[in-house]
Amino acid sequence: VQLQASGGGLVQAGGSLKLSCAASGGPFRTYTVGWFRQAPGKEREFVAAVRWNSNTYYTDSVKGRFTISRDNAKSTVYLQMNSLKPEDTAVYSCAAGARLIVSTLSYPTSYDYWGQGTQVTVSS
Repeated sequence: VQLQASGGGLVQAGGSLKLSCAASGGPFRTYTVGWFRQAPGKEREFVAAVRWNSNTYYTDSVKGRFTISRDNAKSTVYLQMNSLKPEDTAVYSCAAGARLIVSTLSYPTSYDYWGQGTQVTVSS
């Protein structure tokens, strides 16, 4: 499975961005897809995930601001990010994995495939 993340950019605080993660080469509809982010000098952090059944999960700091969704017909997962804050600045990466259970969604090692990152910069 190959993953291609896109949609990052520079935005002012309070603004919005929509990230996309396009997949190819595998049974996309059976995969859980997650978004992670890593800021300079910090560890990779779980942001959100959507399971094969479209159930969604978020880290507390983005609940109510970010929305993850999937379009199986396009083999694409989206991350709509609203009310962006400077602390959201990071490189965002998408990842996919099969047969993930809910308790493991936030762990990078649970995922089998990773896309390249896309930079999100939020200015104050």
